[in-house]
Amino acid sequence: MSARPRLGVLLAALIALTAGAVPAASAQAAHSAPKVPHTAVLDGTLLQQAKIRLDHGDRQLRRAARALTDRADAWLDQGPWTVVDKPKPAPGGDVHEYLSQAPYWWPSQPPTADNPWGCPYVQRDGQRNPEVDTGTDRQDVEKVFDSAYDLSLAWYYTGEKRYAVKAGQILRTWFLAPATRMNPNLDHAQFIPCKYDGRAIGIIDFSQSYTSVLDALAVLNTGAAGWTRADRSGMAKWNSDFLGWLRASDFGRQEGAAANNHGTFYDMQLAALAYATGDEDLARRTVLDARGKRIAPQIAADGSQPQELARTRSWHYSTFDLVAYTRLAAVGRHVGVNLWKYHGPDGQSLFSAVDYLLPAATGAAAWPHPELEFHRYAASDVVHAAADAGDTRARRAVPLLEEPPGGDLWALRPAAEQLDSIAG
Repeated sequence: MSARPRLGVLLAALIALTAGAVPAASAQAAHSAPKVPHTAVLDGTLLQQAKIRLDHGDRQLRRAARALTDRADAWLDQGPWTVVDKPKPAPGGDVHEYLSQAPYWWPSQPPTADNPWGCPYVQRDGQRNPEVDTGTDRQDVEKVFDSAYDLSLAWYYTGEKRYAVKAGQILRTWFLAPATRMNPNLDHAQFIPCKYDGRAIGIIDFSQSYTSVLDALAVLNTGAAGWTRADRSGMAKWNSDFLGWLRASDFGRQEGAAANNHGTFYDMQLAALAYATGDEDLARRTVLDARGKRIAPQIAADGSQPQELARTRSWHYSTFDLVAYTRLAAVGRHVGVNLWKYHGPDGQSLFSAVDYLLPAATGAAAWPHPELEFHRYAASDVVHAAADAGDTRARRAVPLLEEPPGGDLWALRPAAEQLDSIAG
């Protein structure tokens, strides 16, 4: 044992002696420290540390844990969901194919017997067509993503078997069971009636949230009740096949070439999947390339994101794009790339992009761009991420943030989520 570890052991022993006797439960928890999950976005070591603090009665984390278990409890009597339940299969007739409809496209004519869809469809940016939430898989897959994440984390922090069992049921039904599984592609995502059977842009249905499933799997893989070796190998195979489709398909190549939030989310999903499936070289290359390919052209010198500001939901999309960036930076941490330190030729950086949001995020000033439905809390997670990465202005802003509905869970799952989701 080196001198430094030996000194740490002696100091720990001294602290324990001077603090008095450790309760038996705490001593047992300290002896059997929770495993570190091999997460793709979340920092598994931070999860382990938070778990240990909770086991020792940390009052600050108890409030977040209650909010997390409230979310998990709400999932216990829901689902499981499956792609085979939709009333009509995707074009081609395979019920195992994922199907979603373009959210901002609307019929321009009243439906008739000869034109049942009311075609042609026309675009209304930022205005969600309610019919996209019926007859497709979009809402169900979001429930799969969110529930698996909440339930796996609730199991990790509480040890309650029911959370792991439910998470396993949900994941097996959607991804693994032969009768109900989804094929590992997005060939029919965001179709437009009478126009396209699917679009590359539909990849964002998964890229914005599927990385939460990757982390849920990593958490369950630490020894969750009912989560078997067959489950682990089955999901590893599904993820490998899905990664292959993302890289080789025309849709994947088109989405990877997108110059706005779609491209950022594609890179984030690609890097996380590569890391989760063991291809750390691909993960590292993807994060490195994002510096000149994404940050430099997409973020202006003042920190604004011009393409996102042009939207009718400019606040939503500005925070949305930064969710992808901050999660991509989190993947980069695992492969030795600090994306936060990058500065473009005009000073563009992730720090400046987050700082651009701070006046509106803290309530100090109104958001000066078009926004159909402003929610201040939408920026909370990305500000937390910047603060943790060393942004002084963001650190000062954290106490002034608006708490998201359902509570601030950052201390237990320190990776940004889109808190004002408009996915339905």
